[in-house]
Amino acid sequence: MAQWTSAVGAAQLARLLNSQQERPAGPGTRRPPAYRALADGIRLLVLEGRVPVAARLPAERELALSLSVSRTTVAAAYEALRGEGFLESRRGAGSWTAVPAGNPLPARGLEPLPPETLGSMIDLGCAALPAPEPWLTRAVQGALEELPPYAHTHGDYPAGLPALRSMIAERYTARGIPTMPEQIMVTTGAMGAIDAICHLFAGRGERIAVESPSYANILQLMREAGARLVPVAMAEGLTGWDMDRWRQVLRDAAPRIAYVVADFHNPTGALADEDQRRQLVDAARSAGTVLIADETMSELWLDPDVRMPKPVCSFDRAGSTVITVGSASKAFWAGMRIGWVRAAPDVIRSLVAARAYADLGTPVLEQLAVNWLFGTGGWEQAVEVRREQARENRDELVAAVRRELPGWEFEVPQGGLTLWVRTGGLSGSRLAEAGERVGVRVPSGPRFGVDGAFEGYVRLPFTVGGAVAEEAAVRLAAAARIVEEGGAGGGEAPRTFVA
Repeated sequence: MAQWTSAVGAAQLARLLNSQQERPAGPGTRRPPAYRALADGIRLLVLEGRVPVAARLPAERELALSLSVSRTTVAAAYEALRGEGFLESRRGAGSWTAVPAGNPLPARGLEPLPPETLGSMIDLGCAALPAPEPWLTRAVQGALEELPPYAHTHGDYPAGLPALRSMIAERYTARGIPTMPEQIMVTTGAMGAIDAICHLFAGRGERIAVESPSYANILQLMREAGARLVPVAMAEGLTGWDMDRWRQVLRDAAPRIAYVVADFHNPTGALADEDQRRQLVDAARSAGTVLIADETMSELWLDPDVRMPKPVCSFDRAGSTVITVGSASKAFWAGMRIGWVRAAPDVIRSLVAARAYADLGTPVLEQLAVNWLFGTGGWEQAVEVRREQARENRDELVAAVRRELPGWEFEVPQGGLTLWVRTGGLSGSRLAEAGERVGVRVPSGPRFGVDGAFEGYVRLPFTVGGAVAEEAAVRLAAAARIVEEGGAGGGEAPRTFVA
């Protein structure tokens, strides 16, 4: 049985290879042999995630014709990649991309640091901001006032509090998507929602198509559920999805589920346009794939001229293809573990029934707090404060990184909470390791890919600003120097920093 889950054609691979800018050779520097340059080019595409891991490469003769090189050159390049662990082959099944055995995914980077370490370590691992006050306190106070009638019940509401389900349905209807309360289930955060959906639709061994890169915690959730992840490379820059690749994967791999973040994608910040959304919904419907649309970043536009596209589910008139997930955790506060699912009523009933064997329901007090925010206008005011804070942090972090690390490349997104940074050829994993030694914690690119892709990237969140952002950039530059010099230890001791 073939071990590849997607394929890249000869013409497509040739275009990707030709798009790589070759660094000019210095005085006295010899150019590598043609086969070595080709192997290095393919390896870089895999490490950057532009060619997914487990993608079948074209036959030697096909690629040689597309590149106008000899078949011997391609054969030698493939052999070199096999020797380095970046290619696997089997007679009759072809050759597919891989990453070397000895290069596991980093085990750290996204889980929050304990509070006692924050004086000496700047945490860029967790893309979450402090609670917007006074709205958190007011919401909890409002929830306590509404609590007494619920305290006289058993407190278990597997589908969520009826009042909150109705409020969420009304908010979708106000966005032009008619929704009934029966189409809503309240969950314990977006992670709880996606976990429930995956268990309902995708058993162990089922294929799930995911953007490449994608949100690290969701990828890990799916791996632990036993899914076979099929990566689909994002389009260049902030332009959203590569629809040719999506159509090919949905047609050829026939995944049971596809998971996408159309609104200020995590980690790239890309915003998919309406035409891409319409095309993806149509392609998923044709393939029989359930499309999970993660809207957790949808209200975090940061620039005033952003025109938000219609939600993904608005292109699913029959309501049979798209399941939408929302959350209070990113737009309001990560400590408010309230999420929700919008889907067809029969899907909601199935999710609710399965919940009896999971967590039974979501905490009542937190549901009442979110309901208070939605019903009083406090949500809109709090989210506007969140946007202002994230916008200031983004601009200050961007300025600091450009000053301290001018060789790093990125595009500034118009929303969301993250900056996806190409590290000038440095290993993201080594940067993360060196950063811990100099007092800045940053997640490496492979955390956001499938099986080790994106080694040349790190993700920087808009969680620090001002002097802290400047100091974070200084420490990242120190980590970069350690990596450039090949240091395996030492480095400056982290300075205590009080924001």
